[in-house]
Amino acid sequence: MKRFWNILLAGLCCVFFAGLCYAQEATDFQPATTNVWGAEYPRVDSQGRVLLRVKAPDATKVRINFWSGPKAEMTKQSDGFWTFTTPPMVPGLHYYNFVVDGAEVSDTGSHAFFGGGKHASAVEVPEPGSTYYSIQDVPHGQVREVWYNSKVTGNWRHALVYLPPSYETQTRQRFPVLYLQHGGGEDETGWIRQGRANFILDNLIVAGKCKPMIIVMAYGYARRAGQTTPALTGPPAGSPERMRAMQEMTSAFADDVTQALIPFIDKTYRTIPDRDHRAMAGLSMGGMQTFQITLKNLDLFSYIGGFSGAGGGMGTSPLDLKTAFGGVLSDAAVFNKKVRLVWIGIGTKEPERMYQSVNAFHQTLEKAGIKHIYYESPGTDHEWQTWRRSLAEFAPRLFSK
Repeated sequence: MKRFWNILLAGLCCVFFAGLCYAQEATDFQPATTNVWGAEYPRVDSQGRVLLRVKAPDATKVRINFWSGPKAEMTKQSDGFWTFTTPPMVPGLHYYNFVVDGAEVSDTGSHAFFGGGKHASAVEVPEPGSTYYSIQDVPHGQVREVWYNSKVTGNWRHALVYLPPSYETQTRQRFPVLYLQHGGGEDETGWIRQGRANFILDNLIVAGKCKPMIIVMAYGYARRAGQTTPALTGPPAGSPERMRAMQEMTSAFADDVTQALIPFIDKTYRTIPDRDHRAMAGLSMGGMQTFQITLKNLDLFSYIGGFSGAGGGMGTSPLDLKTAFGGVLSDAAVFNKKVRLVWIGIGTKEPERMYQSVNAFHQTLEKAGIKHIYYESPGTDHEWQTWRRSLAEFAPRLFSK
């Protein structure tokens, strides 16, 4: 009899503690910081799992589609809501949508961000212990919207400009400039809304880890006045038609940057208007554009950065440095003396083709004796956490002896 009561007591304890653990696990989920005001879902827990919910009482099938993550069937509940909990996800901002009976649907509980050529839902999974991209109780710079008239494109162009905290207080001080580009399918808002570049710089500056600088983020798609829009989405990636369209757009954008944007910024803000105080960097497509523009205009730039995108395009074969970019990389000694920094970054979990392309460019530069820094973001894909980390590593190396 005593054994019976011991077994019963042990069983009750197991049930109690299991329920307690379940309750703790359930209450560990909190509304995501990317939710709209008052929305309880999506919810994120301390393990990086995301709990999603969508109401579709008449649907027969609902799937969750994370662009770089789970693609799975959701479970219908008795109240007409469909739910799904992801496995632990890597930190960062994750784009997603619901697929309700075959139709793509945004999550009305999440803010929309422009990515993939459209506004899409996204959820932020925090990086434990990291504050470098979070808003802190420190002096903050301003982000301004500007419009400039471009004779290259024949229209008004839009850009965002980050001014460091001291820009308004140190009115006689002039500042170096970083031109920072978004990736394919994104726009000039990406580095602020998704990338949190302003908070990254605020935190680096107050910690004394980087120089106060102006950051200019321009719209990277361009066409010359009178020309039709290049077909960037129709032809398959890597096809001659797609590559030709990309070259036409990059050429127009390069002229817009060098002939319209830089003169406008130097005229409008207190910049130091020389190559030793001018940098350019970009992610993915923006990284490719950066190398195309800077290496052909070394009279304008002395700092160069590519985040998940570099001068090698999407191929894995080594570049011919004697002919690439007009031959500026053919003489390592001359190039190393002229260019203060070449920086290349990539995530370790990026698609194999992208990883191999950037790594091949790194290997080519290394064998040629071109001085550069190569960085790998551990565990991240072709996503914003890779690029946030890249900016946090790149910015402290700018404009410093």
